[in-house]
Amino acid sequence: MLDDRLGSLAKIERELDDATTLVELGEQEGDADVEIEGLAQLRALKTEGERRELEALLSGEADGNDSYVEVHSGAGGTESCDWARMLLRMYVRWAERRKFAVEFVEETAGDEAGIKSATIVVKGLNAHGWLKTESGVHRLVRISPFDANARRHTSFASVWVYPVVDDRIQIDVNEGDCRIDTYRASGAGGQHVNKTESAVRITHIPTGIVVACQSERSQHKNRATAWNMLRARLYERELELREAKTAADAASKTDIGWGHQIRSYVLQPYQMVKDLRTGHTSGTPAEVLDGDLDPFMEASLAQRLSGRTVQVEDVE
Repeated sequence: MLDDRLGSLAKIERELDDATTLVELGEQEGDADVEIEGLAQLRALKTEGERRELEALLSGEADGNDSYVEVHSGAGGTESCDWARMLLRMYVRWAERRKFAVEFVEETAGDEAGIKSATIVVKGLNAHGWLKTESGVHRLVRISPFDANARRHTSFASVWVYPVVDDRIQIDVNEGDCRIDTYRASGAGGQHVNKTESAVRITHIPTGIVVACQSERSQHKNRATAWNMLRARLYERELELREAKTAADAASKTDIGWGHQIRSYVLQPYQMVKDLRTGHTSGTPAEVLDGDLDPFMEASLAQRLSGRTVQVEDVE
């Protein structure tokens, strides 16, 4: 793999020299056709370089895998539940834009609106590579649709992203370290879902990791899916620990979890989405919430690859 990449780099360097020589030759001899040919080659090399750069950003051990995405509402009741629903829709719309498949694994409805939590699987080439920097706390500022006095509210929700484990990777889990609970599913699914304890929750006691599945009517199928999710979470945790050991800047690895806000979405009194890690901003939050996330993901991936960190003030 490394030999292939080095060979590709050497090839690009040779073609760059050839194209530059063509342009210079065309200019010196006044041959417009030769100059145009050289410029066309330079444009093609620029496109190839951008493609190679993206490949470098998506070169992690699990980047090519499918990905789980969990969304959890924060403190704040209905406001946060509605915000969690908006975030879930944002990731589904992003996946649809990329022609990725989306499967719902678990969803717990809010008491009045929105969702308390939900888990989806995004399936497609490099799905996890693109999504992996989305883990963290997301903040929304807007005029609340649930406030009769139309006051501005701030809501929080957390996102957790981890890769679907390849079947070829062996992850051993001691069942004695786990607590398994069954319960009645909530949300869509009909009377059968709501009247039987088909939903399964597994708690891995040593790490405190909790996974749940209610997508199937069969408790057996939900249990199997939950075990796969737990193995994936443990695999992701091991990758994270391994990454932290080799990171030059350990502080850059602490952006996952409550209290570590990664992005703010402001709808009132002005409109802006701002990533607090990279400083990347957008003045069209409606488009971002409709799945236009690639610029934010690319900026985060580039920052992670370079190892550089920036200090960005939050928007009010």
